[in-house]
Amino acid sequence: MPADLKALAAGPGEEREPESAPVTLWLCPNDGLDPETARLLAGHWLDAKEQRTANKFLFERDRLQYLVAHTLVRRALSLEAGHAEAELVIWRSARGRPFLRPATDRLSQESGVLDFNLSHAGGYNLLGIVRQARIGVDVERVDDRDQQAVATILNAVSAPERAWAEEPGPGRERDRRALRIWTLKEAYSKARGLGLGIPFDSFEFTLDDERGVLAFTPPADDEARPWRFAELEPVPGVLVAVAVPAAEGEAAVHLNLGFPWSRSAPQQFALPPPVGAPVPAGRAA
Repeated sequence: MPADLKALAAGPGEEREPESAPVTLWLCPNDGLDPETARLLAGHWLDAKEQRTANKFLFERDRLQYLVAHTLVRRALSLEAGHAEAELVIWRSARGRPFLRPATDRLSQESGVLDFNLSHAGGYNLLGIVRQARIGVDVERVDDRDQQAVATILNAVSAPERAWAEEPGPGRERDRRALRIWTLKEAYSKARGLGLGIPFDSFEFTLDDERGVLAFTPPADDEARPWRFAELEPVPGVLVAVAVPAAEGEAAVHLNLGFPWSRSAPQQFALPPPVGAPVPAGRAA
């Protein structure tokens, strides 16, 4: 994989080879699936609720984006779960977070429950999948936000985060810093299953100027566990953030680009060490 992706994932000053692969990512542009194919697959794979949602979009562009994103979800989950796309049952929590109904067959139970999270922005769809844990992901394009949107982001985060983002002055670097903070905040809140239900100034990231989370101060209701965060830029100007609760040992990521037609070889790298609450005694960092 490109050296800059390894450095981006590992954080400043370190590169590590993964020992396991608990996190799978798929980054697929809207044009990664042609419209006719997207409509055909959606007709066979999406459930009745998804079909109704797709039909509510006023503009065909928005409808196609939805179809690409949700056929991506079903195809990637099918590869992970070993079940046909149309057989997967997707439920939603009380807060609207989608999750896969656990399978009842023995093989699926032994391999662990799958969690997934979907994000889309600027013509890209990002899907994160993990076993036996929760995951949150977010994707943003640096050139896809106007100045009012950037100002709104800066007003929503903590004072130290805002000061760090504004340090370079108005321009692309300030916007980039603001979006780095925002993607991490979105990923964390989605992993918690809270979405925008948690104030974004109630938790705080300290970031390296180039890339990587140096420290994380969680909100008051989440001080008992550490987290792992990754910042990626798989495509120039497309920022990706991943949040997963820290577990024992090494944690690895498999990054796949495009629509998941097959199990092609992904880019692989290790997640950075845990940040946030102290790692409990006896657990590896």
